[in-house]
Amino acid sequence: MYEPAQLRTFLAVAQTLSFTRAARRLGVRQSTVSQHVRRLEDATGRQLFARDTHRVDLTVDGEAMLGFARTILEAHERAASFFTGTRLRGRLRFGASEDFVLTRLPEILESFRRDHPEVELELTVELSGTLHQRLAAGRLDLVLAKRRTGDTHGELVWQDALTWIGAPQLRIDPDRPVPLVLFPPPGITRARALEVLEEHGRSWRVACTSTSLSGLIAAARAGLGVMAHSRRLIPPGLAPVPARAGLPELGDVDFVLLHGRRRDGAQEAADALAAAILAGGDRLIRGVGTIGSISGRDGA
Repeated sequence: MYEPAQLRTFLAVAQTLSFTRAARRLGVRQSTVSQHVRRLEDATGRQLFARDTHRVDLTVDGEAMLGFARTILEAHERAASFFTGTRLRGRLRFGASEDFVLTRLPEILESFRRDHPEVELELTVELSGTLHQRLAAGRLDLVLAKRRTGDTHGELVWQDALTWIGAPQLRIDPDRPVPLVLFPPPGITRARALEVLEEHGRSWRVACTSTSLSGLIAAARAGLGVMAHSRRLIPPGLAPVPARAGLPELGDVDFVLLHGRRRDGAQEAADALAAAILAGGDRLIRGVGTIGSISGRDGA
């Protein structure tokens, strides 16, 4: 009833919230993406996306289809692997950025290890900039991380807006330097935050620096300052800074998969894990909640 190709297209659109970006990820025409979605909607008898000329959003039925689509595709892959008799082996060096510490990435990795028990998975969690460097040096086989604004390398998992976040009770004084909670260099969000503040002539000071996302979250929850963060990955206990605080917009950020140099025994495993992440990418950006909002100096 539900074609795997249509389900993969549905997941790509659901994760990128764009028919254009989904087509680019899948290597097909945008008309093919539209056709697959239309046929899947015909098969379900439900509208899965609410779309207009400016944006694409999942409907309630589309949200429900996410779980079904993943389950069907995972069963399809397991059946194909069983009957072809292929078993992946070797050592796979996988790097994930700090952004995913509080997401459901462990569930995806657990499922991958269950399906491929003979793959020796070695996980590195680091700053995106550091992971890019290690990948280029041949020390990693696959990386899930942010890429810098304007870069085009890597396979897009999803695009999100960067936003300023902090403790809900924090007040930003427009007449004083912005207190910043930052990753150290070569953090990509750090570079972007400093860049936009300098462009807008806004003074700033470093209130906290940590290589650990948990450390930054603790500092932000304590009210030490604000941090630049993906809007759909805002940790519990923190909230977006409202526009009235006067902080400049940070723009968008891309989360991508990047493959390293081909290495015997690792390439097929890297391809399989990349496919699992793309199929379950929506799990990485759902279930991370936000509370409240941050006030400007007037407390309005």
